[in-house]
Amino acid sequence: MSGLDESISITRVAPKKSFFDISAIGTIMKIVVLGLFVVVFCANVEGKVYTKCGLTNELITLNFPRTFIGNWVCLIESESGKNTSRITNRANGKQGVGLFQIKSKDWCTFGKKGGTCNVKCEDMLDENIKDDGVCAEKVKNEFGFLAWDGWKRSCKGRNLPLPPC
Repeated sequence: MSGLDESISITRVAPKKSFFDISAIGTIMKIVVLGLFVVVFCANVEGKVYTKCGLTNELITLNFPRTFIGNWVCLIESESGKNTSRITNRANGKQGVGLFQIKSKDWCTFGKKGGTCNVKCEDMLDENIKDDGVCAEKVKNEFGFLAWDGWKRSCKGRNLPLPPC
């Protein structure tokens, strides 16, 4: 040794702040995953918006009783705007789903078959309205058209003949 007093000094250096704060990564990942889920879910739903005559003809094709088609068309116009992919959030935590705005939890279940109609709610959002119609008929047979607020508000007490197409 050279006789010089050698000492080692350790100085703590604060880590540089990166562009992203590491503590926010969990939150960022949750937002990204949620965003991807929404995009994938929405991309898989292929809906259709009917014209009045297109809807009338489809209901006739599905063997809806002609006597009630005017009521069904009015109900559908009021509830979903004739849009098969419509989802409406209700104050009671349930959702109105599809063309007929079938109430989730009661009549269908998201993610698996269930409810009184034993269908997935997602199946009520596509262009195939046969399963929707079968479920809507179950609702009507049990509660009548009074099960739908849109029908009570816009159609009840009105003369609703078969639309001329």
